[in-house]
Amino acid sequence: MILLESPSTNAAFNLAMEQYIFDCLDNRQEYFMIWQNKNAVIIGKNQNTIKEINQSFIQKNDIQVIRRLSGGGAVYHDLGNINYTFIVNETDSRMNLKLFTKIVSDTLNKLGIHSEISGRNDILIDGKKFSGNAQYHKNHRVMHHGTLMFHSDLSVLANALNVSENKIQSKGIESVRSRVANICDYLSEPLTLGEFKQKFLDTLFEDIHTTSYDLTPNDIQNILKIKHNIYDTWQWNFGYSPDYMITKSHRFENCGEIELCINVEKGIITSFHTYGDYFSSKPQSELSSILEGCPYRTDKIQKALQNVNLNDYFSGLSTQQFVNYFFS
Repeated sequence: MILLESPSTNAAFNLAMEQYIFDCLDNRQEYFMIWQNKNAVIIGKNQNTIKEINQSFIQKNDIQVIRRLSGGGAVYHDLGNINYTFIVNETDSRMNLKLFTKIVSDTLNKLGIHSEISGRNDILIDGKKFSGNAQYHKNHRVMHHGTLMFHSDLSVLANALNVSENKIQSKGIESVRSRVANICDYLSEPLTLGEFKQKFLDTLFEDIHTTSYDLTPNDIQNILKIKHNIYDTWQWNFGYSPDYMITKSHRFENCGEIELCINVEKGIITSFHTYGDYFSSKPQSELSSILEGCPYRTDKIQKALQNVNLNDYFSGLSTQQFVNYFFS
């Protein structure tokens, strides 16, 4: 087994690094990557990003939102979280998520952390989730990755994944929210995250021959290309979402009740309608023609409206209020 540790805490870089190892390094070898991300929400490949995140909280707190190659649900990462990735040859047993979750759970049990496997892909302590896992398969290879929440900020996790009550109808796979816990609260003796990570690695590979691999400048250059072309793009992280419809309603002081009905396909607004008891001097069809065809993202909506007087369509409402409402 070849061990790699990421030199970065940028989520887009680390997901690009996973893909580079999987697609570009010697496929006769098997790899284990360990990595950390600063604040980020990682979305499953088949999920609707907008439906999984609290977008206003995400923006205010500079939290990355990145889609991964594997399926499963959305997870929150921060520097109190350790991530691991197995990249190995495919066998019947290795296509089973539980094989890898058992390996990790058994390792933790050897360290005195009494964990148990739940469902297909979660590991629990005291009935609370601290590790979620997912897999990606291609060309008879398996990428299995998971999280280990050591001392993550659970309040930020709760807020980042606290989806609004807006009605969003989508074909995307929804996350199942679980009670969560940090490993550090269940240790028999205090350990720093670095000490825990080293004990975890030593125990995981105590009977397996390993060699370490440091990324070369050429490796890093290629990873950055993948990052730039895929994981940095709105098209992948948001636009890849399944088609969906959003309906929301809110009463604004000095304006009235505004109900929005928005259809989004491949991240693009395909229809936009409003209803309510507000006053307007121009027909809503004009506003619809401005917004239809626009990507459903804050900067594009702001740009589309930069020369528009919103008071013509919603008397008493500012453009910023409208944009904030759009993404609340």
